[in-house]
Amino acid sequence: MNASRVTAQTAKARRRRKKRLLALGLAAGLLTLAGCATENQQEIPEPAPEPDNVATQTPEAAPDVPENEPVARIASQVEPSVVQVNVSGTTVTPFGEQEAEGLGSGVIYTSDGYIITNNHVVEGASEVTVAFADGTTETGEVVGNDPRTDLAVIDVDRNDLPAANFNEDSVTTGQLAVAIGSPSGFESTVTAGVVSGVNRELSPQLVGGNVQDPSLVDLIQTDAAISPGNSGGALVNRSGEVIGINVAYLPQTQSGAPVEGIGFAIPASTATSVADQLIADGEVTTAYIGVVPVDITAQDAEQFGLDGVEDGGAGVAEVASGSPADDAGLQTEDVIVAIDDREVQGSGDLYAALRDYRPGETVTLTVVRDGSEQTFDITLGEAPNNG
Repeated sequence: MNASRVTAQTAKARRRRKKRLLALGLAAGLLTLAGCATENQQEIPEPAPEPDNVATQTPEAAPDVPENEPVARIASQVEPSVVQVNVSGTTVTPFGEQEAEGLGSGVIYTSDGYIITNNHVVEGASEVTVAFADGTTETGEVVGNDPRTDLAVIDVDRNDLPAANFNEDSVTTGQLAVAIGSPSGFESTVTAGVVSGVNRELSPQLVGGNVQDPSLVDLIQTDAAISPGNSGGALVNRSGEVIGINVAYLPQTQSGAPVEGIGFAIPASTATSVADQLIADGEVTTAYIGVVPVDITAQDAEQFGLDGVEDGGAGVAEVASGSPADDAGLQTEDVIVAIDDREVQGSGDLYAALRDYRPGETVTLTVVRDGSEQTFDITLGEAPNNG
């Protein structure tokens, strides 16, 4: 809209809407997806190919498990695909460098030896040993890791492994969720609950990380119990398909009281996308548009008078100067409702959609501005090293 045509009343209303957008809560940094690399690269990288030997069918439940025991049936299907990851390495303490050991979980991604786990499970490890559900062990090698999504891939020299079947579709709040892993070293531990929420964001301080670490975004929240050692394990749906990689839980409140039933998992779509890139290239390419997004629900849109945002969207609370979004003409107060032909109902949808693209590609954003839809063609950049 031409500035000369904006009345004082309209300008005041827009300032109020901007304040309301900011009040809904800002994301931790500029919108980026997985990994860091050089800014402003124009060449489009080839998409990472899906590895061979990825499971396309879910194993059958054990015949002796009753039909009316869904959690038991899920466990019998998926337990063979979940491993315990044992690590050793050197850690820096106030008393100097000391040897340390740790453990976590992992999920078999391909039958020829690639295993998905969390970056924080293997970070800094000099030795990795993988223990399988059949009681055997193998030495593992970390082929790549991505601190931004807290994912890593381990390779073991073994074939014919029982790869899990990953379901990359969206999950629904309230659906059954089963967590399988090795909390405190107890292998093949099964806990059950539901998907408590989606598109969650988790700051590093909440789980004992450093303030400079990136926040984890687009997470699945579950009340299935997740404990130390569950990290890297599987969150599974009723069909025995992996819908997420368990990553964190809230250990206690600021007052020291325990927190019950608040765990988080990285969606399967993120895990497989990152794993494919790590397997192919050993690193992750980051798509970047340069906005700070905030979730706008349909209820928010109605409450704050955001016409044209009936189904929600990703509000633009800030645009980075000189970013692809800035170059394309996006503004604060815009609400992104689609990327190409994919609907965007919140910041999580925006993150998930952009994972299918690479720096240098052009996408079309559908944006609601002042109650009217507009489209913007944006050539994606590559995330700067600081975010």
